[in-house]
Amino acid sequence: MRYITFKRAFMQLFALVMLGVMASGFTAKLGLDSYEVFLNDKLILKQSVNQPLSLRKLKLGKATDRDQLRIYYKHCHGDGVGTDRSISIKDDKGNSLKRWEFADATDSNLAMVISVKELYQLEKKNAHQDLSLHYTAQELPEGEMLAVCIFE
Repeated sequence: MRYITFKRAFMQLFALVMLGVMASGFTAKLGLDSYEVFLNDKLILKQSVNQPLSLRKLKLGKATDRDQLRIYYKHCHGDGVGTDRSISIKDDKGNSLKRWEFADATDSNLAMVISVKELYQLEKKNAHQDLSLHYTAQELPEGEMLAVCIFE
C-alpha cells in the first residue's frame, strides 16, 4: 500500500515538473535587449539581441533619399530606454564612418532618426564594402551590431 502511495505522489510531482517546463517554453524571454527599425512608419526589422547575426539584414534597396530610419532600442533593465545613445555606421573592417548622437529619450520621443540619404552617401563613398549599423549607450558601452545594410 505504501508503495502505491509513493508511486502516485512521485508521478504527480513528475507531472507538475513537466508542466512547469512546458509552460516556461511559451513565456517571453526576460532579460533580453530588443530593437525595432522602421522605414518611415513601416516596420522593416524587429530583433532580439540573442538572434543570429545572419537574420539582421536591413534592406534599403527601395528606400528614397527622403525616407528616414527610426530606430527604437529597448534595454532589458531600468526603464528600458538608454541614455547617451548613439548609432554609428561601420565598414567591414570595423572602422567607424559616421556617428549620430541622440538626446536622452523622453516619453514622447523614443526614436533615433537617421536620414536614408546620409546612408546612401556613405555607401557611395565606401563602395564594395559591407556597412553595418551599431548602437551604443551608457547602459551598453561595448555596443551592439544591429544590422548589415543592404542597398540593392
